[in-house]
Amino acid sequence: MTGNGISQAELRRIAAEEPLDALMARAAALRDQGFGALVTYSRKVFIPLTHLCRDVCSYCTFAKPPQKGQRNFLSPDEVLAIARAGEMAGCREALFTLGDKPELRYRAAREELADLGYASTIEYLAAMCRLVLEETSLFPHANPGVMTREELAALRTVSISQGIMLESTAQHLCERGGPHFGSPDKDPAVRLACIRDAGELQIPFTSGILIGIGETREERIDALFALRDLHEQYGHIQEIIVQNFRAKADTRMAFADEPDREDLLWTIAVARLCFGPGMTIQAPPNLAGSGFGELIDAGINDWGGVSPVTPDHVNPEAPWPAIARLAEETAAHGGILAERFAVHPSHLLDLNRWQDPALHRPLREAMDTQGLPRSDGWRVGGAEPAPELTLNPGAIRDPRIAAALGDVAAGKTLSEAAVVALLAARGPDFDAVCTAADTLRQETAGETVRFVVNRNINYTNICFHKCAFCAFSKGKLAAELRGPAYDLDLAEVTRRTAEAWDRGATEVCMQGGIHPHYTGQTYLDLLAAAKAGAPAMHVHAFSPLEVRHGADSLGIGIAEFLTLLRDAGLGSLPGTAAEILDDEVRETLCPEKLTTAEWFEVIEAAHSVGLRTTATIMYGHIERPEHQARHLLRIRALQERTGGFTEFVPLPFVAMEAPIYRKGGARPGPTFREAVLMHAVARIVLHPVIPNIQVSWVKMGETGVRAALAAGVNDLGGTLMNESISRAAGAEHGQEWAPATMERVIAGEGRVCGQRSTLYGPVSDERIAAGRNAQPLTPMVQTAPTKRRDNSKLEGTLVRHG
Repeated sequence: MTGNGISQAELRRIAAEEPLDALMARAAALRDQGFGALVTYSRKVFIPLTHLCRDVCSYCTFAKPPQKGQRNFLSPDEVLAIARAGEMAGCREALFTLGDKPELRYRAAREELADLGYASTIEYLAAMCRLVLEETSLFPHANPGVMTREELAALRTVSISQGIMLESTAQHLCERGGPHFGSPDKDPAVRLACIRDAGELQIPFTSGILIGIGETREERIDALFALRDLHEQYGHIQEIIVQNFRAKADTRMAFADEPDREDLLWTIAVARLCFGPGMTIQAPPNLAGSGFGELIDAGINDWGGVSPVTPDHVNPEAPWPAIARLAEETAAHGGILAERFAVHPSHLLDLNRWQDPALHRPLREAMDTQGLPRSDGWRVGGAEPAPELTLNPGAIRDPRIAAALGDVAAGKTLSEAAVVALLAARGPDFDAVCTAADTLRQETAGETVRFVVNRNINYTNICFHKCAFCAFSKGKLAAELRGPAYDLDLAEVTRRTAEAWDRGATEVCMQGGIHPHYTGQTYLDLLAAAKAGAPAMHVHAFSPLEVRHGADSLGIGIAEFLTLLRDAGLGSLPGTAAEILDDEVRETLCPEKLTTAEWFEVIEAAHSVGLRTTATIMYGHIERPEHQARHLLRIRALQERTGGFTEFVPLPFVAMEAPIYRKGGARPGPTFREAVLMHAVARIVLHPVIPNIQVSWVKMGETGVRAALAAGVNDLGGTLMNESISRAAGAEHGQEWAPATMERVIAGEGRVCGQRSTLYGPVSDERIAAGRNAQPLTPMVQTAPTKRRDNSKLEGTLVRHG
C-alpha cells in the first residue's frame, strides 16, 4: 500500500468500471490533497551528450549510428557552451540525455572515448556533469539508460537526480516483432533492477511509463505497481511520468496508432490513484497537443522539463510550449505555475538523505523553504531594496487554503497541515492570504500602527553557548571576530538608560550572551543599574535562556527567580531564544540552548507571576514549513492558556555572517515572498488571541515594512537607538528609526500612527515631545571584560541547558 492505500485489485476495478470524468475527478481531488493548486516545471537546457545507443527501439529517432568523419560525443567545450546558454536564459537544470552504453556496440564510440581520456560513456558523463557543476549555476540531471550500481553511485556525486523510464513491464514487447526487440537495455527486469539499485543508494529517481507502444491498459497498471512496490521499499521515486507514444517518420512504427487524448487522461488518472496524493505525476505538455492544460484535470501536478533554449531532442517534432503559454494554460485549469529544480522538494528538503554532501551548499544557496528555487535576489538585512508588493486578490485556487481561511473565519484553530498550506501560498493565493490577514488586522487592531521609543542595551557579547546561527556572541575561539568582546560596566548601563530617557524612551530592552561568570545576582544588578538611570523606565529584559541560567546559578526555581526580578523592577520579558520551537531543528541550530519544553516552561512561569512577554520566531535557515507551523501553533496554545503574550515578532534569519551559513549549512534567509507571508500567516494562525503582529524594520528594511503592513502587521516595534545583534550578522538597515521616520512610513501607507508603551498603553505628551526633540547619541563605551561585581567568587560556575 502507498499514497491513498488503494490495492491493485481495487484500482483495476475502478479503472474498468468508472467513466473517465469520474475517474479524473477522483484523481484531481487526490492531487489537491498533496499539492493543492501548485503545478511545477523545471526550466532546463537539454544536453545530448551522444546520440549513439546500442539499443534499436522501433519508435526512436534520437539514436543514430556512427557517421564516418563525424564526432559522436559532444566535446567539453560544446557541453559548456550549451550549459552557459541555458544559464543565460535562466535555466537551473542541465538535462544530460544519451543512448545506452554505445561503446559495447560501436568501435567508433570506444575509440572516441579513449581519445577523450575515458573508458566508458558513463565515466565521461560524470566528468561533464562535474564540469557543469563547477563552471555554471546549473544542476545536472542524468538520463543515461541502464546503469550498474557503481555507475549510479558515481553519478550521485555530480548530479542531483537521475532517471530511467521503465516504459513497460510487458515482456512481449521485447520479443520478435515488438518495439523493444534487439534492445537488451529495455528488458523490464534489467530496468527494474537499476531502479532498485538507485533506491538502495538513496538517489532521487525519475521513472514512468510509455503508453501506446503495444501494451494493454492492464499492463500499464502492472508497470505502475511494479514502480510503486520499489518506491514503498526505498522512497526514492520522485516523479512518475506518463508519456504518450508519438509516431515518427523513418522508424518502424511510423504508421502505428498513437494513444488519443482520452487514453492519456485515463492513464494519468490511474497513475494518480495508484500513487496517491504525495507523488508527483508528470506528463510532457509538448506531446499532448493543443489544450494540454486538460491534463491537470486528470491529476498531474508537474509538466516536467521545459527548455527556452534547446529542443526536445527525443521528440524534435514537438516543440516546447513557451513558459508564458504554460502559465496561461495552467491558470485556465485552476493551477498556479511554479518553477522547480530537477529534484523535487520531496527529495530536496532532506539533503542529508538524498544528496551528496558536496551538493549541499549550492542547493541550500539556491532553494527556498519549500525546496523550490528562490524567486528573487532579496536578502534579509541587505542593502538591495525589497521588491514592491502589489496585491491583486482573486479566487483562491488551492482548496486547502480556502478551507483554512474558512476555518479561521469560523473561529477554529488550524491544523498543522493547514498552516503548512498557508505558508506555501504563491501567485494569486499569496495575494489572497495577505489580504485575508490584513482584513483580520483591521478587525482586531484597527488602522493604528504603533511603535515604542526604546533603546537596546546588549550588556555583553561573551557567551559560552555555540549557537550555529549567532554572529553576535564571543567565545574563547572568537574573541576578536567581528569586533572585540565586551562586558558593560554597570555605570555604562546606567548612563545609557538615563540618556535613553532624555531622548524620549519609555523602554530599555536588555539582553546579552550567557556569560560564564554571570549569576542570577548579575541580572538583578543589571536591572538595578538601569533603574538607577531612569526609575520610571520600563525594563524589558532577559531572554528565557538568561532567566533559566540565573535561576540555576542561584539554586532556586524559575518562578521564584522571576518573582525576584519582577519585585526588583523588571517590567516584561522578550520572547527571544525561541528561534524555531521544535527540537528537531534546535538540535542543529542551538543544541546547548533550552529545549522547546524548557523555553515554554520559562515563558509560562513568567506569565504566572504577572510578567508579560513577547513571542518570536527566527525563520529561513534550516527549518521546514512543518517546523514553522508547529512553532506558531505552540505559541497559540500557550496564549490560549495564559494570555501573557503582548505581540508576535517574526525575525527573518540574517545569514551573511552567521557561522552555519558561512559553512554552507543553512539557506541564505527567507525569500521576500516567504518573509511577507510569515507575517500574514502569523496574523491568521494567532487570530484573535494575539492581537499585535510586529515587523522588524532592522531586518526587512523600509520597502519590506510597507509590504508587511499590507499583510496583517500593526506594529513596527522599537526605535532601538542601538542595534547590534542584526548588525553583527550583516544587516545594513541602520541602528535607529526615530519617531519621525516611524510616522513617515506609517502615514505613507495611509495608516494612523500611534506611539505606545511596552505593554501597549498610552504615552504621555512629555515623553512624546522628548522623543521628537532628541539630541544625537553620545559615543558608547564597550567595556572590556574584567572580573568585577564580585565575580571572582563565581569563577568556574558554568550552567548549560538543553
